[in-house]
Amino acid sequence: MSVAALALTLMLALDPAGAVDPASPEGQAVLVPINATFAALAANDGSLMRPHVDTSGKITAVVMNADGTSRVGGPSWDRFIDGLQPGPQRLEEIMVDPVIAIDGDVAMVWGEYIFRIDGRISHCGVDHFDLIRRDGAWKIVNLTWTQRQTGCEEIAARIAAG
Repeated sequence: MSVAALALTLMLALDPAGAVDPASPEGQAVLVPINATFAALAANDGSLMRPHVDTSGKITAVVMNADGTSRVGGPSWDRFIDGLQPGPQRLEEIMVDPVIAIDGDVAMVWGEYIFRIDGRISHCGVDHFDLIRRDGAWKIVNLTWTQRQTGCEEIAARIAAG
């Protein structure tokens, strides 16, 4: 577990209000739109993602460069979804040990991830999803992630270890 994930886990452990086990029915319900997003990436089909997001939200990526600098940016949800079209590349994103907190109709999911293109690790980092529940279904409003090339093998090893 990364230092950031450990810190968040400890924070939730010290103040258990809202902390939810990912394996619980509540945790599984929150993960439905996140898993659907990963499935849409794997299928190269943005239309599979659209029902699971509230496009009024925001996407933010913090890309960490090898020289220690970073750049911040991100497309709109519509641009991101519309840009995911069938193609020859096989995309795969896997999140490890997600931490979930819920308060009423608001949820947060935080977890390290690796991203593979054609089976090779492209990058890794931390995903942070903000979700809201509408009409009994969770939807992703905001997605923020870090993106780096360092430390990815450690995350992949934890995934392989199960």
